[in-house]
Amino acid sequence: MFEQVSLEVGGRKLTFETGKMARQAHGAVVARYGDTMVLATACMDSKATEKDFLPLTVDYREFTYSAGKIPGGFFKREGRPSEKEVLTSRLIDRPLRPLFPEGWSSETQIVASVLSADPDNDPDVIGVTAASAALYISKIPFTTPIAAVRIGSLEGKLVVNPSYADQKVSALNLIVAGSEEAIVMVESGALEVSEEQMVEALDFAHTEIKKIIAAIKDLQRKVNPTKVAVTPPAFDEALYKELQTKYADKLRDALDTQKHPKIESYGLVDEVKKAIMEGIPAEDAEKKKLAGRAFERLRERIFRDDMLLRRRRPDGRAFDQVRQITCEIGVLPRAHGSALFTRGETQSLSTATLGTKEDMQRLDLLFEKDTYKRFMLHYNFPPFSVGEVKFLRGPGRREIGHGALAERALASLIPPVEDFPYALRSVSDILESNGSSSMATVCGGSLALMDAGVPMKAACAGIAMGLVIEDNKYAILTDIAGAEDHYGDMDFKVAGTRQGITALQMDIKVGGVSIPMMREALAQAKKARLEILDIMDKTISTAKPEISHYAPHLFMLNIPTDKIRDLIGPGGKKIRSIVESTGVKIDVMDDGKVHVFASSGKSAEDALRQIREVTATAEIGKTYLGTVVRIAEFGAFVEIFPGTDGLLHISEIAEQRIKSVRDELKEGDQILVKVLAIEGNKIRLSRKAVLRDKQQAAAAGGAAPAAVPSSGSTENSRQ
Repeated sequence: MFEQVSLEVGGRKLTFETGKMARQAHGAVVARYGDTMVLATACMDSKATEKDFLPLTVDYREFTYSAGKIPGGFFKREGRPSEKEVLTSRLIDRPLRPLFPEGWSSETQIVASVLSADPDNDPDVIGVTAASAALYISKIPFTTPIAAVRIGSLEGKLVVNPSYADQKVSALNLIVAGSEEAIVMVESGALEVSEEQMVEALDFAHTEIKKIIAAIKDLQRKVNPTKVAVTPPAFDEALYKELQTKYADKLRDALDTQKHPKIESYGLVDEVKKAIMEGIPAEDAEKKKLAGRAFERLRERIFRDDMLLRRRRPDGRAFDQVRQITCEIGVLPRAHGSALFTRGETQSLSTATLGTKEDMQRLDLLFEKDTYKRFMLHYNFPPFSVGEVKFLRGPGRREIGHGALAERALASLIPPVEDFPYALRSVSDILESNGSSSMATVCGGSLALMDAGVPMKAACAGIAMGLVIEDNKYAILTDIAGAEDHYGDMDFKVAGTRQGITALQMDIKVGGVSIPMMREALAQAKKARLEILDIMDKTISTAKPEISHYAPHLFMLNIPTDKIRDLIGPGGKKIRSIVESTGVKIDVMDDGKVHVFASSGKSAEDALRQIREVTATAEIGKTYLGTVVRIAEFGAFVEIFPGTDGLLHISEIAEQRIKSVRDELKEGDQILVKVLAIEGNKIRLSRKAVLRDKQQAAAAGGAAPAAVPSSGSTENSRQ
């Protein structure tokens, strides 16, 4: 049965329809916004699993046909998910996962497919909303619909769902997902916006979200699905009280990380759990399962009571206290820039590497051709960082997401390519982890970039915040760790400079977080961020004045745009020969700028000389030292630059009349000539004018004008 609802969002029509496509899926919704269309489907396995967690899988795919493109590469079909697809899959997963009912254990899959894409409407936020609608109209027991919008700030005015072009100039790129009651997820990059501006944008976004949810509810009423009943997991209250009486004090002591370091604390908790399980007969598997659930609830109850009633954190810190921080730079002698940032039991080894244009990452985007990513940040989380044994694989979704968050925080602070024409890669290897390694990556990345001599706009720091809320009591926590992250009700990470926020990520597990509470949390995060920046500044406050000796040094010159083809040569032959003979790297820009990257001054000078020889241009009135390459009856052809000849007419060879050119010149002679005129590709030269200038200079007691070297450029600067 086909059903459709529509509304206006940001001055454009947003439509949801079901019943036409993917009718065998348990829930299928096509969301259309402009000419962007996303099909979201939701399916569940008919059999419940024995898992004590939600087995939810989310996949978002951008089909290139949606933008009228054929995929690049050998196979000419979509392959492994791109970074954008992975990040959007996470964007869909994060707000939906906490809204499933407790006890739901059937395998559940959401697939969001971009079927059509226009150059104005980004399908990512449409995918979040469409996935929520597909779940809500299905038989799957998902009963709290959400919607997502993107908020931009253009000339100080907040706008809903800005276009791709507007996003590039917006001071804010904020994605907000929420239910009718509250915001549940936030993802943002920003150009140092204030905390108050961020709160205002969140409030503005929630108003738009409520309108979209009303339309989704209207669609659900038309479909009128019958939801699958969910049986809450069995729980033995009597067993829970028994464990509380016998083991609460031991478990509270084991969870005290002020007395016991993380690894020791985990071991003591495992001992308490082992003692409980050993008291249950081995054949009573059901009671062991109930005891495991009771133990986890007791562990959470102790944490929440300590936080809200005793006002005490597991490690004894004040609610707004940051753990001890140490910073060190230059820890790796051959890396271009390096830093070791340690906060409590979280440690990031960050590096910065400078490269050339050819080191930039080519992006295969739906609408933009030949797009390159200049700044890349990669995050690695090896198993030893938490004392575990696992296979080392490629980066998972978590690693890609954490790296993208840190990259967003630092990207807007990187100097523009016109001022610092390097490709930049920062890598964060997490060596220890107990709370917010992504924010340690931001701090370590900022330090490493400055150590590499990157003239950043400002230093950047990040902090992870938490919230525990129950009834009318709440606690906002700075620099969360361990149980505070696991059992808390909100986890949000804020990165920025002293001037404002550059990145924000927020995941909320409860529905009672008010705007005033968010304002208070952001203010507490700012206080912590400034404290961390004070510590970082003691190590390095501004970028080093010189880049590393091991980094490629930059030499720049300008050439005429019509000489670019000559420099590159047929099939790149000429520029390749210069690179091979000198060992430098050369980037040629469309406006005639040439960047030469070299590890030594000698190789750079050799490359610059060859470039000047190839691209030199004659100027009227200038004198050049040329070589006679051919003699004719009417004159001689003189090469003033490699590959550039001019005609020296017989009448311009000497001051007196001569009968034959060969009486004065022979092939191979080097002579001084002046450029008289340039007519198209023809250059007229004079030797007589040079001789006359010498005589006049001698009579005046001065020196004749010197010959101009074959440079073709007067600009030569070194970075």
